[in-house]
Parts: sequence; structure tokens; C-alpha cells
Amino acid sequence: MTEFYFVRHAQPDYRSGNNATFGLSDEGILDRMTAADALKDIHFDAVISSPYRRSMETILPVVEKQGLSIITDARLRERDSGINGNSNFDLFKKRWSDFSYHEDGGESLSECQDRNIEALNELIEKYKDRSLLIGTHGTSLSTIINYFEPTFGFESFMRIVDYMPYVICMKFEGNKYMGFTELAYVHKAIHGKK
Repeated sequence: MTEFYFVRHAQPDYRSGNNATFGLSDEGILDRMTAADALKDIHFDAVISSPYRRSMETILPVVEKQGLSIITDARLRERDSGINGNSNFDLFKKRWSDFSYHEDGGESLSECQDRNIEALNELIEKYKDRSLLIGTHGTSLSTIINYFEPTFGFESFMRIVDYMPYVICMKFEGNKYMGFTELAYVHKAIHGKK
């Protein structure tokens, strides 16, 4: 059985930097220990993460405890949001009703899903029958879940949009998807500190 443990990052601090360099808020630094506690009894064979700082900072306590190193894969980054791409509920709803829709300069859910699934399929082949820790983001993880469980749509996304961190375990038997289990989350405001 292959087990992939996805950790959506803890609450970011948006006051400085850009989408790739935002670190965690003070609360996020504390909250990441909820993810670490949920994963404390699991031995990981490898750690793969989005290269975005908030993803790597969230899983760092687990990585350091197990003496592992983080391998980054840019395909696992968050959806590229364009002009006002995360500004309102209506845009969220529009993207989930039309996976090809994107705002100016942004990336569609379909494009985000395609690159995430491409990376995931490679990981399934490479880490068969192992446990892998994956640092990720809310929209990216949601598109991964949707790929395997198409009923995971807008309402499911909105249910978890404020879960930071959010930890799930997805299992595979060979290449066959066997389901996922929610392990832990902390409810936080999506927009973090500004």
C-alpha cells in the first residue's frame, strides 16, 4: 500500500514578500504543530513539497524530527492567481463550475489539476508501497482530490478553505486509488495576517 500524506500549509503572513515567499504567521508557526502531532507516529520514506515557503515551513517540524530533506517540485505549487483572483466568492464558484475558466493572468483549475496530477502519477510510480509526506496548498490539494473523487467540488472546497493546516492521507494499491482520510486541521481565516 502506498500512502501519501498531504499537508496543506498553516496560516500565512501576507505582509511581506510574494506568493512564493510568504512565510507563516505567528499563529501558523504554532498551528503547524497540529500537523506534526497528527503525523508523529508515521515514518516517511521521502518528503516532496511545493517550493513555496509556507508549505515547506509547515512540514519542517516533521522533516527535522525524522532527519529528512525536502525535495521541491514546482508542479505542486499553488494555483497561479491573476488579477483579483482570490478576491471573492463568485470567482471561486465560477472556477469550480467551469474548470477551464481563469481570471486575467491566472491559471484555471484544469491547468492546476493537470500539473499536480502529472507530478502525483510520477510519485506513485517512484514511491510504490512507501509513505510520502507532501507539502501542498488548498486549491492544489482540492484539485487532486477532485481528480480521484469528482463529487469533491465547490461546496467541498469551501468547507476546507479555512483549514490551515489541513492533513489528509491518500492511499493507493499499485496505481489504484483507494480513498482518503482526513487526519487533522485547524480552522483559520483564509486571508491570514495582512
